[in-house]
Amino acid sequence: MSQNLVFTNEVATALDTILDTKAYNRLAVIVDENTGRLVLPEVKSIHLSNAHVITIGAGDACKTLDTLTCVWEGLEQCGATRKSVVVNLGGGVVTDLGGFAAATFKRGIDFINIPTTLLSAVDAAVGGKTGINFKGLKNEIGCFKEASDVIISTCFLKTLSVEELKSGYAEMLKHGMLSNHDEFKKLLNYDFKNADAEQLLELLKTSVLVKEGIVREDPHENGIRRALNLGHTVGHAFESKALHGGKPIAHGYAVAWGLVAEMVLSHNILKFPSEDLHHLANFVYENYGAYHITCDDYDELLQLMHHDKKSQSGEINCTLLAACGDVRPGHVISDDDMRIALDIYRDLMHI
Repeated sequence: MSQNLVFTNEVATALDTILDTKAYNRLAVIVDENTGRLVLPEVKSIHLSNAHVITIGAGDACKTLDTLTCVWEGLEQCGATRKSVVVNLGGGVVTDLGGFAAATFKRGIDFINIPTTLLSAVDAAVGGKTGINFKGLKNEIGCFKEASDVIISTCFLKTLSVEELKSGYAEMLKHGMLSNHDEFKKLLNYDFKNADAEQLLELLKTSVLVKEGIVREDPHENGIRRALNLGHTVGHAFESKALHGGKPIAHGYAVAWGLVAEMVLSHNILKFPSEDLHHLANFVYENYGAYHITCDDYDELLQLMHHDKKSQSGEINCTLLAACGDVRPGHVISDDDMRIALDIYRDLMHI
């Protein structure tokens, strides 16, 4: 992993310092409708003031091939070449789609990620995964391409709702569980009602460095990087089902609910501690509520899990934990075991 990670709340200064070292001929900044209005005017970067702005729609429903084509057209219009630089200023949709656009335009140009949400800072902006949704499936088309630089900040959090903060925090919770029991317990004690930008930046740095260490060891997800899929097999199924039903749910919320279901599997298969499972379930229920499903939804959810991109041969594939920090990626889960886990998930979530 060769990404330059910069943790600071002085975003404009950091960006100018980075761009001073790059001999680029064109600079484009990709924003969505929200970050273009709320964030871009606040980033008083000398370089960014002369950038060509490409604005896309906000939200996961805009993470499409049509939007990608519009970004390619915008890069073409501004005369971008392989010596140009793209700055992705936004949440996960912007960094995923903008990164994929840069990775494929002219066979690849450099890009810098400036995540503006907690979720994109801890998840989408770091690690080199880029892509778009396709035919209702999350991140179905994409490639591995790291941003040259990522500026990670919590100074934009004042523009976020509590829901958006919690969405990102679910990925931090996942990293804590992958790390060790002390980090897991520390994250369970966070007070969302009194969020402090500097305190959160330190927690965020710890979380991102957990991911960085895993990605450095396995950049293309051939082995241990699959650990980062914790909570995502079930979470993505929840997310895709909600999207198909016309009622999208936040990615981090889906991951939080997915973590509960996959820790049920971990308990049933690997004896993950019952006490930690219940602490997790209580935290998730109190802060995220529940994704309501019935047994009538199981067939659709199982079908989505069988089609998940982590599947090698149509199997349901999950990362499980024997304990916090004791990671066991690549478990093949039977339909019967998943149905049992979904039953217990519903009990824990008071459904």
